[in-house]
Amino acid sequence: MDTFDLVIVGAGNAALSAAISAKENGAKNILVLEKASKKDRGGNSRYTNGAYRFAYKGFSDLKKIIPNLKHTKKIDYGKYTSSNFLRDMNKVTQGKTDKYLSKTLTSKSFETIHWLSKKGLKFKPIKGRQSFKVNGIMKYWGGLTLEVNGQGEKLVDSLLNIVKKNGIKIQYDTAVTELIYKKKIVCGVKILHKKKIKKIFSKSVILACGGFESSSKMRKKHLGVGWEAAKVRGTRHNTGDGLSMALKIGAMPFGNWSGCHAVFHDMNGPEFSDLKISNKYRKISYPWGIVLNLKGERFVDEGEDFRNFTYAKFGREVINQPKQVGWQIFDKKVRHMLYPEYDVKSATMVKANSIKDLIYKIKGMNRSKALKTIFLYNNAVTKNIKFDPTIKDGKKTTGLKINKTNWANLIDKPPFYAYGVTCGITFTFGGLKVDKNCQVLNKFRKPIKGLFAAGEIIGGIFYFNYPGGSGLMSGAVFGKIAGKSAAKF
Repeated sequence: MDTFDLVIVGAGNAALSAAISAKENGAKNILVLEKASKKDRGGNSRYTNGAYRFAYKGFSDLKKIIPNLKHTKKIDYGKYTSSNFLRDMNKVTQGKTDKYLSKTLTSKSFETIHWLSKKGLKFKPIKGRQSFKVNGIMKYWGGLTLEVNGQGEKLVDSLLNIVKKNGIKIQYDTAVTELIYKKKIVCGVKILHKKKIKKIFSKSVILACGGFESSSKMRKKHLGVGWEAAKVRGTRHNTGDGLSMALKIGAMPFGNWSGCHAVFHDMNGPEFSDLKISNKYRKISYPWGIVLNLKGERFVDEGEDFRNFTYAKFGREVINQPKQVGWQIFDKKVRHMLYPEYDVKSATMVKANSIKDLIYKIKGMNRSKALKTIFLYNNAVTKNIKFDPTIKDGKKTTGLKINKTNWANLIDKPPFYAYGVTCGITFTFGGLKVDKNCQVLNKFRKPIKGLFAAGEIIGGIFYFNYPGGSGLMSGAVFGKIAGKSAAKF
């Protein structure tokens, strides 16, 4: 029989952080089980930009993570305290985030990112998306400053290399189908590998295999009617398997099961994102323009807050629109500020030298209403406030049904651009209840011996929305804790 100190289900950021931590804390014989093939490995982490949100006191903290980072008066990296991070968590979740989990996430974010960097993960400042030049100084904004050099693909490859150097075994094409639960202790897993069912025994198990966003059936059941049609931004393998097997042995469901991270996504993107284009189907530069539905109406406040604090909830807004479609409108003044994914050849885009010609090129749009909406928007823009993308500048509209709160520029300089978007789901918020050691609790809030969890499978952290970059950070923080706890168990 195959017997291990620890079995980890999943091979993304949370799972691999757990494996590294477990090895560091004395677990000698560790097996990581990945449902995907070696080619498709890495879960949702592979599809990310590799950005981590973490607390830092200023340049000196960033230099601990990037030793060769140079200090210059022309760059303002700012600072982002743990209290800032916790405030943002409470703001976007409307105070629903679990107090202990969110405090752990925010207070341990810097030590965890520092730990990852010392293990060999390479970071760099996020240029272009999180920094803009203002008065000759490059200013970083929104509390999201560093990303892995090489983004999601390099993130997964780097963590896998660290795991390999630590002598940790990874098995691909292996679906975990059931937890082995005897005498009220989890002591292994049942797997399906090469069309054969097999038992693997272990002293403890960590579930780090994501949520249920890739299951249309579970999306419809928990998120509601219409969600079965959403595009999936990441892996096709996150079908709720870990959640189902844990609930089967009495684990406690916890958190926002009707909530998820969902963004504006190219309307003609595939059902599941492919690794060739990866995260480039998303379209999240909407704060610099406006968004219309097919009725020709705006349906969100595009300038409500920084992109980092609104993009994860606006996917839910577009899924409620006619045909689950929206069109993002920009003019020449801001076109250079859009994320690189707006430049990919496959982007659903129309371009024209007049607003009228632009709208007439959009199939299914209520043209007269759309033209009126843009006319009224331009007339409502505050003219005496300077546009500043690095702060909530208060450049707004007044008198509209839905006002734009910040960054309300006139749409008046040709050429004009329109990008067709729908809903792209990233991950689900509902999950399992865990204690301070990331041990899974049962329905009576008692620990299930031998069972731990990390990453998107943990419930209670995010509700309704989430701050950009906090998903990877959460996976790393709780992966590190779960690995240490499972090793000691």
